[in-house]
Amino acid sequence: MKLRLDPQKAGGEHILLFYREHETDRFVRGDRYLKRLVRPLYDRLHHNQKVTGFGVSFNMLHRGLVEAGYIVHRNDYALARANPDYPVGIIGGPALLENWRLPNPAILGPSIYDQPGQAPTLFDDARFQTYVCLANWMYDLFETVYAGRCVKWFAGIDTQAWPDLSAQPKDLDFLIYDKVRWDHDQYQASLIDPILAELQARGLKAELIRYKFHDHATFKSLLGRAKGLLFLCENETQGIAYQEAMASGVPVLAWDRGYWADPQWKPFMDVAPWASSVPFFSPDCGERFVGMEDFPAKLDAFMTKRETYRPRDYVIENLSIPRSGALYAQAYFQAGPKAIQKSDKAVA
Repeated sequence: MKLRLDPQKAGGEHILLFYREHETDRFVRGDRYLKRLVRPLYDRLHHNQKVTGFGVSFNMLHRGLVEAGYIVHRNDYALARANPDYPVGIIGGPALLENWRLPNPAILGPSIYDQPGQAPTLFDDARFQTYVCLANWMYDLFETVYAGRCVKWFAGIDTQAWPDLSAQPKDLDFLIYDKVRWDHDQYQASLIDPILAELQARGLKAELIRYKFHDHATFKSLLGRAKGLLFLCENETQGIAYQEAMASGVPVLAWDRGYWADPQWKPFMDVAPWASSVPFFSPDCGERFVGMEDFPAKLDAFMTKRETYRPRDYVIENLSIPRSGALYAQAYFQAGPKAIQKSDKAVA
């Protein structure tokens, strides 16, 4: 017999999450289904990253909720159907919403749509209550279409799994993290190679790794050797990797050009929207530069202040796992019946 979740008695103890990995067709329509079949074998044959950023985000949400004292049920359709007035959380790609039949009030996201123009009538469905956004720039973007429906959230960073490495002996001035995803050849010539040349001209030692071509053990080992992370990415909705570096006590010099790179904005907007590559950041974490035109000056500033940054403190204060879980729970229970709109574990 399935558990009955009485909204007036549950007290916000249970959270029902529905997750499916974000999938896209790459070469031909429907090839995501073939990739789903071969991925387990592929993952056994390589040592690169095996969990996507979406998967990491979901896993950290699950952990944050459990650590906050909630009982989390994953993909339990029968339990949701048995409790049609109880809220559910839907996380993953848009395929998860195809033929969605559960009657429950729902909180959507993060990671359903890349931008709101893909589903402008989403909230015409009375079941859907709230959209969860990572990063201020994503919140601003989604609010243009889903006004009043959006809430801000972040995935918590595990500061025990990523301990302070600042006291370790350092033989690298920079670990360069290349996460340039669009027009890489162009940016190799106009940004990456000039940065490498500038570092070499100054006698600074660096090693470079590229997104999806490394594993966590290698990344963590290099962070232990690095005095700084040079983060090269067009934009991030959260940016788990640079935040893991900050948790490790490694300050960040980030390329932050200020607009969204993904061409999916083009069918819906006249100009690229504002975006950031380091959406969770402060002057205590490091420096940002727009392009090669201001890189030398920002590099000077970074080198001068390198020993004074406190990036781990920022992560502990602003990106903790318990706060992440509490933020999501607050939005989750506000999507349900009035009897459970205020959870006793909700964040202040």
